[in-house]
Amino acid sequence: MTSAKEKYQSRTEILQGTLDMLILQVLHWGPRHGYALSKVIRTDSGQILKVDTGSLYPALHRLERKGWIAAEWKASELGPRLRIYRLTKSGRKQLVAERSRWAQLTEAIDGILNPAKQESES
Repeated sequence: MTSAKEKYQSRTEILQGTLDMLILQVLHWGPRHGYALSKVIRTDSGQILKVDTGSLYPALHRLERKGWIAAEWKASELGPRLRIYRLTKSGRKQLVAERSRWAQLTEAIDGILNPAKQESES
């Protein structure tokens, strides 16, 4: 049986900026409520990335304040109303910028992890 400490140590933490980019990307595919967002991130990452509600909802509120996403309450067939989030025009622009920064970051990290690859390309 896995202890709580082992679960915590094997958990993959998501940096705040990375979480913002992931939320924007998922909403680029279509509007979703919070639980659906976290489920897509978890499923599409092969169960590696798990976003706790304590991180997700503050991020959604932050993105909404910045004008990158918008939200509205909609009726649910299964119970209480759901807050549905969607990407705004400025959110689409921000996603492009975030993806560009992510590409630069991963290239820089790859250069450190695989220096021989960088030397052979020079």
